[in-house]
Amino acid sequence: MEYVVSACLAGCNCRYDGGNTANEHVQQLIREGRALPLCPEQLGGFPTPRTPFELKNGRAISKDGVDITEQMLQGVEEATKLVELAGCTKAILKSRSPSCGAGIIYDGSFSGVKIAGNGLFAERMLAMGLEVTCTD
Repeated sequence: MEYVVSACLAGCNCRYDGGNTANEHVQQLIREGRALPLCPEQLGGFPTPRTPFELKNGRAISKDGVDITEQMLQGVEEATKLVELAGCTKAILKSRSPSCGAGIIYDGSFSGVKIAGNGLFAERMLAMGLEVTCTD
């Protein structure tokens, strides 16, 4: 499998708000059997919909102030196992997401301010040497 993709981009209703951000290019890659859709948040056991979270000082903090870092890292681990099994070499991930965003994420204040940084899953994919791009 060439790509791992954010499941919300595939059209799966797995975003924190219960929706998706379907992307035709990503859906075509899946139809061609070239992409594996994953949601590290769901693999961490979080429900959909769920309270949004952002990264603050390297920790995953929900909007209601709960530190959910350990559970998020469990989801990243499970997603990583699947990426390794599938042999993915590239990733197309959801921009600005605290899980999947690469290059730019929200600053942890829940005010819409963006900063340079990577989401937890994106960071892992980059560390594994995958070519990571982001889209909406």
